[in-house]
Amino acid sequence: MMKQVLTLLSAILFLVSPGLIQAAPLRIEITEGVIEPLPYAVPDFVPENAAAAQVARDIARVVAEDLTGTGLFREIPASAHISKVTSFSSPVQFADWKAINAQALITGAVSLQSGGRLVVKFRVYDVFAGQELGNGLQFAGTQDGWRRMAHKVADAVYSRITGEGGYFDSRVVYVAEAGAKDDRKKRIAIMDYDGANVQYLTDSTSIVLAPRFSPTGDRILYTSYETGFPRIYVLDVASVGRRMLQDQPGTMSFAPRFSPDGRTVVYSLTQDGNTDLYTMDVASGRSQRLTSAPSIETAPSYSPDGSRIVFESDRSGTQQLYIMSASGGEPTRISFGQGRYGTPVWSPRGDLVAFTKQHKGRFHIGVMRTDGSEERLLTASFLDEGPSWAPNGRVIMFTRETQGAAGTASLYTVDITGRNLKRVKTMGGASDPAWSPLQD
Repeated sequence: MMKQVLTLLSAILFLVSPGLIQAAPLRIEITEGVIEPLPYAVPDFVPENAAAAQVARDIARVVAEDLTGTGLFREIPASAHISKVTSFSSPVQFADWKAINAQALITGAVSLQSGGRLVVKFRVYDVFAGQELGNGLQFAGTQDGWRRMAHKVADAVYSRITGEGGYFDSRVVYVAEAGAKDDRKKRIAIMDYDGANVQYLTDSTSIVLAPRFSPTGDRILYTSYETGFPRIYVLDVASVGRRMLQDQPGTMSFAPRFSPDGRTVVYSLTQDGNTDLYTMDVASGRSQRLTSAPSIETAPSYSPDGSRIVFESDRSGTQQLYIMSASGGEPTRISFGQGRYGTPVWSPRGDLVAFTKQHKGRFHIGVMRTDGSEERLLTASFLDEGPSWAPNGRVIMFTRETQGAAGTASLYTVDITGRNLKRVKTMGGASDPAWSPLQD
């Protein structure tokens, strides 16, 4: 029993904020080792003119999908609703929502104005306290951007109930895959976090790998083989214009990531049979060598404050994780479990490092503290690799590939307790995901 209680407490500490645990009645119930999702209701948003009828329903559905998809919330279906919300200004009949055990209620209204301008208003209520959580908010934009406004509503609801930042109004860049496993065509693609609004940024004439967002989400780094050797490119998301970032003859450059301020890129460069870490000033192209060891150093990732870098190296004889100053110097090993560790990524909260682990023929996505303590494996599969953090540091997206000649790569997400593992909807195969920051 004591072990179970400690396990539950650990899950709470990793999953929800202290404010959520203490703030009755909106809370997540823990029963028999299971985190009970919070029941909520989101009636169709009220259309304030006839033109907004369909988009009002669509926005409410996306809000519900976002919240339910976290595993922290459970929607009460419309068939169980007693009250019908017909006006945004009508008083809430809290007794009716209590009767169906809704702890949170989300209401909204949508108007579609001339010129395609869309306005979305919403409120969040604590049903048992019989009061509104915060003040109502309003978002405005174009009709084409209705999904993004729905994600913004869901982010605001999530934040008010959990006390943490949301992650729904974000995008993911990834490698879209098509064709047979031995002749796979790959191109860089970008989509909403839930798989909607896919846009292809490169063609499939060359192998492309490991796209990574800039801190502002307006640029993407990736590796391409179009010259015959791996080279790093930077691509502007809006214009889809691109340029080669590093072209030193006789070398191979790969695994790039931006620094938190976006001015520097850290990457791996192979020269004369040795692979080390380098940084490059994006504006001037000036590079600096960070490591100089007879081993392979790769997959670097900055800490959120830009002061340190976590990376993988086989300098100890096996693939392990190390942390060093962002200016170089002697690294400190942080992985000491059985197996091989790679692709480390620093959490945006700064508290954890996510990684890929290979042990006894299985691949895992895991997390550990930045000093190497509290290692926890979140997944296990034939091939799981390449974790990427959601902007709020609570969810990880990664690649899972199935076995055999017909095996395909797909994107999955899991929260940092190892719960709520689910596949991300994509058009065809997908790998190498990287989560954007929240959009402005």
